Amino acid sequence: MVAPTTPHHDERRRPAPREGRRPTPGGGLPSRIAGRIPVRLRRLGVPYLLILPAILLELLIHVIPMLIGVGMSFLKLTQFFIRNWSEAPFVGLANYQIAVDFNSAVGSSLLHSFMITVVFTALAVGFSWLFGTVGAVLMQGAFRGRGFLRTFFLVPYALPVYAGVITWSFMFQRDNGLVNHVLIDQLHLGADRPFWLIGGNSFAAVVVVCVWRSWPFAFLILMAGLQNIDSDLYEASAIDGAGWWRQLRSITMPMLRPVNQVLVLVLFLWTFNDFNTPYVLFGKAAPQQADLISVHIYQSSFITWNFGSGSAMSVLLLLFLLVVTAAYLAITSRRRSNA
Repeated sequence: MVAPTTPHHDERRRPAPREGRRPTPGGGLPSRIAGRIPVRLRRLGVPYLLILPAILLELLIHVIPMLIGVGMSFLKLTQFFIRNWSEAPFVGLANYQIAVDFNSAVGSSLLHSFMITVVFTALAVGFSWLFGTVGAVLMQGAFRGRGFLRTFFLVPYALPVYAGVITWSFMFQRDNGLVNHVLIDQLHLGADRPFWLIGGNSFAAVVVVCVWRSWPFAFLILMAGLQNIDSDLYEASAIDGAGWWRQLRSITMPMLRPVNQVLVLVLFLWTFNDFNTPYVLFGKAAPQQADLISVHIYQSSFITWNFGSGSAMSVLLLLFLLVVTAAYLAITSRRRSNA
């Protein structure tokens, strides 16, 4: 029979606590420092410390350059003041007045570029959304090879921008490009080989390349949105006699409305600000028919060496996008609340 242990025996067997292992109220901080920091402040400070690197990078990459660009728009910063920006004279709103004076050469060319960009954005966003919706709906049902087709459709979105656009620039070559080879030599849709990177066809070329790059993103987002629609709704509607077209109108599109609202806004902002596609496709001097506003601002800044005017155009573009975004969000939120 084992004698029960007494508290006296437990206290002798239990090792005495060391001074160095004494728990500190600050969760590992020395007692002197932890005693000076309130507990609530320590708890609230940890999340901000975790996001501090992201905030610093955002300031260095986006916010500070944007503020510098706004300040440059009030200066007459031409090629004569590149070496010493501090000597550039302050002109106030003169750069903005020149940019919005549509009777002048600068304002007229900016308005022309703006209108081309509006039409380009409408076509690119419209076709990207349409192709993405059709692809997502067709890929919703289970069939053999669906995984391969989903992966294949995402290839344009996964490719680097420069690699994809450079490939299209070779395909649009007049004499040895694949586009003219298929259209003229194989399909016999014309007698002469057209130019795609200069002249009037340049606008169609940049729209095609932009849609090719953008529609896989719409396809990916809409395919994810379709996964959240309950299949019981389709089964119940099929029992009631609803066909595929009725299900698309009454179930699929209404359930995808929140996804489409965000998708259209993102596509609009990306397309309107797209610089890589026209720059890689046409180079520094884009044709007049495809003079998108991003390349136009680049030419006004780095080709003519008038950084003050180019900065003013950039600020006007930023204000336009902010106004359109605010109006779009207000309209969509009002429709959502009324529904």
